[in-house]
Amino acid sequence: MRERFRVVGGAHLVGEASVVGAKNSALKLMAVALLAVGRTTLTNVPAIADVTIMAELLRRLGVGVDYDAAAETVVLDVPERIGHRADYELVRALRASISVLGPLVARVGEADVAVPGGDAIGSRGLDLHAAGLEALGAEVHVTHGYLVATAPNGLHGAEIRLDFPSVGATENILTASVLARGTTTIDNVAKEPEIVDIAEMLTSMGARVEGAGTSRITVSGVDSLSPCEHSVVPDRIAAGTWAFAAATTRGDIEVVGGVADHLRAPLGALERAGCHVETTDRGFRVTATGRTLRAFDVATLPYPGFPTDLQPFALTYNAVAAGSAMVTENLFEARFRTVQELARLGADTQVDGHHVMTHGVPILSGAPVESSDIRSGAALVLAGLVAEGDTLVSGVHHIDRGYPRFEEALRALGADVTREPDDEPFE
Repeated sequence: MRERFRVVGGAHLVGEASVVGAKNSALKLMAVALLAVGRTTLTNVPAIADVTIMAELLRRLGVGVDYDAAAETVVLDVPERIGHRADYELVRALRASISVLGPLVARVGEADVAVPGGDAIGSRGLDLHAAGLEALGAEVHVTHGYLVATAPNGLHGAEIRLDFPSVGATENILTASVLARGTTTIDNVAKEPEIVDIAEMLTSMGARVEGAGTSRITVSGVDSLSPCEHSVVPDRIAAGTWAFAAATTRGDIEVVGGVADHLRAPLGALERAGCHVETTDRGFRVTATGRTLRAFDVATLPYPGFPTDLQPFALTYNAVAAGSAMVTENLFEARFRTVQELARLGADTQVDGHHVMTHGVPILSGAPVESSDIRSGAALVLAGLVAEGDTLVSGVHHIDRGYPRFEEALRALGADVTREPDDEPFE
């Protein structure tokens, strides 16, 4: 059944919002578990739909998966023999499923992974994944919609340089190289906290990984790994969402569990725009109550730059901030779908290629809108909170993939947001 959020405008969000483990780490760590026979336990796992999808994908590979959303844990029992084919049925719904590629090639010597689907935010080429695995000794090709990688003679160490610091390619090359013979160096890698999280889990399993969080990772291959227990790193994108929720609604939110150091670029931008940002014993706090906030320019960049996942929130913030500002998207060409929906709410925006110019207006006007991906959907909910009247946000299933019980968290902060069937006309 299709569902939507009914959002009543006029909210100033005040209180605390809790952040648990990162979606973009938990899903990848579940794939990392494939590297070791036995029982691996992940804690601080978010209660989101994407974890359920990844759990089912791993079950079809022969892994026993016990996902307790209430307890925020996933227990994975990995047998000696596992499958190697990740079917399109599940992969099309979850781009993160490509992260099984490296572990499967390393453990099984072959992997058939359907070319991913997921969010409608633009192409995410797999060339870097393929080139990295080929450098490690795998044979890689695409056939009938599947990326097929085989390593009949095993993998060996190599010197690899990525043309772009791709998170997904970094992850797959890293997880493939830990069981390769010899030493692997990977230059120009992604530096995200989620990469560091994967490296820490691999180290706990017995891998020899150095340099995670820098532009160069060195891996000394080992013969085998052991299962472990690991706590997922806090979700910096969810934490950033609540920071923008405070700023956009002129509220005051303490983000419990958020790590300010993971969000230097966006929090710095909000602070320069007029928000008060401070670290606390439990996370960080963003205060915008009673403040005149200015629009600010944004250019998305790989970490530690401004995250592309927070770009829709910057658009929404700028739509009701004082002045004009330019948002530049450097990573995904289709990530401006939020703009046309904001325009339906009365935002003054113009798109020019990968730039959007926004001129702030005092208030938006409620209307029905459609979310196209996880972050766009959440940003449109925030837009509805600063609109006059009701806003209906369709495509709630996207939001559920990234935010556990989003409407409940918003109501705890003073918002009037309800979930309802998406089969009634807008009134």
